[in-house]
Amino acid sequence: MADVVMEEGPEAAEARDVTDFILQDILAGVLLPGTWLKQIDLERRYKCTRPEVRRALDRLAQKRLVEHVPNRGYHVYEPDGRRAQEVSEIRIILETAIAATIVSNAAADEIAKLRKLADHFDLMVLNGTMLELYEANLAFHRQLLTLGGNLELVDLITEIRQRTSSAPVSQWRTRARVEQSGREHHQMIDAIAAGDVESLKALVRQHILQR
Repeated sequence: MADVVMEEGPEAAEARDVTDFILQDILAGVLLPGTWLKQIDLERRYKCTRPEVRRALDRLAQKRLVEHVPNRGYHVYEPDGRRAQEVSEIRIILETAIAATIVSNAAADEIAKLRKLADHFDLMVLNGTMLELYEANLAFHRQLLTLGGNLELVDLITEIRQRTSSAPVSQWRTRARVEQSGREHHQMIDAIAAGDVESLKALVRQHILQR
């Protein structure tokens, strides 16, 4: 695993927690799984201090997006197949459990919001960057889960999602799979609008397993 060569980072890094900038580069695939994160490079890229970098890396390690190896340093986390499967199983249990509540809470205006977010995802498939696509997908799913009425559960599932893959490029291996994800978003909305809880559960399961 090679060290990453970093370019100059955002001019206003000091205005935000450097954790956000490192996370953004991980999610965008700029920092690939397995990349060693040299603290001096991160200081230069994000124009911050060594303690700020260390705190950011520790926070990301807590989220399992970064791994700390004693006496060696930090690298972007590389999830194994077993872990990814187990996390997917947890997500299926949690997200299908609130399907009935989502359907019952989905008024016309909430369904319209979901449609708008699904359309935005489709637009990002055509014109957006990988990070924009990732964020559009996250926004859709967060709005969907919010209809379950439990914001703590929304935060928990959002955090769990980050454990399966640190870079969105590994979520969608082909353009066809990205487009299928977009279709599944609309199918889930159709199931909600029709009051079909079982179809929503099946679609959620399919969507998580990427089949």
